[in-house]
Amino acid sequence: MYKPIEIAKRLNISTSALRHYESWGIVPKAERRENGYRIYTEEHAAYFDCIRAMNAGFGMKLVREIMPMIQKRNITEALWKVSEIHSQLYEDKMKAEQALKILEQDRIDEVVKPMPKKNWYSIREAAEAIGVAKSTLRHWEKEGLIEPERDPENGYRKYTINDVRKLLVIRTLQNAVYSLDVVRDVLAELDKHNLAEAIRITRESLMYLDYLVKVQLRGMSYLYRLCAMIEEGKSDYSSLKNSTCKNTPF
Repeated sequence: MYKPIEIAKRLNISTSALRHYESWGIVPKAERRENGYRIYTEEHAAYFDCIRAMNAGFGMKLVREIMPMIQKRNITEALWKVSEIHSQLYEDKMKAEQALKILEQDRIDEVVKPMPKKNWYSIREAAEAIGVAKSTLRHWEKEGLIEPERDPENGYRKYTINDVRKLLVIRTLQNAVYSLDVVRDVLAELDKHNLAEAIRITRESLMYLDYLVKVQLRGMSYLYRLCAMIEEGKSDYSSLKNSTCKNTPF
């Protein structure tokens, strides 16, 4: 049995955070002493450890989705949810490396569909070249990521080959779950013809993905421990005293 303050101190969070987790339904309801204080069991400790470790690599949205499944013993369904998100990380890495390739080379014909050589391209041609919908290009324009010229006669968008290059960078970085601020930083350096700085930012983003894969694997190890404990009906969370939920992987 554990007092809330004991678990909160070990996880370096507040006791109110523990109460929030319980109110969200992502940990089992705790019994209470006669004085009203919560009593946390070994199973609660396993849940709290898992939540903290999973949040670091996957975010609280996924945690709030899978923890109720685990409590209902829908463990396989929860594991597939996690596997889906984790598998996406590899694709994100490939897209980020593609963005770096786009920045480091002068030609982009190796990473886009064949395009006719001309001064400008329509929104349909640009969208088809990088493999996205026209609405996506309009959304990026609304976000201030790209601003193509307009035909003065009909108002149609006119994308240059440099615009298409920017669109490729936007697509690959956006798909790699980077924030709009990171994408804007890279584009700003491109606008200033500071290609080296844009490459540096993109490389740092790749380094973050290398870090994130470790954090996710660490979170999954806590998830496995929790699921094994539940499925095997064990009540001894023997690794509790030695486990930590620091943000540093491994």
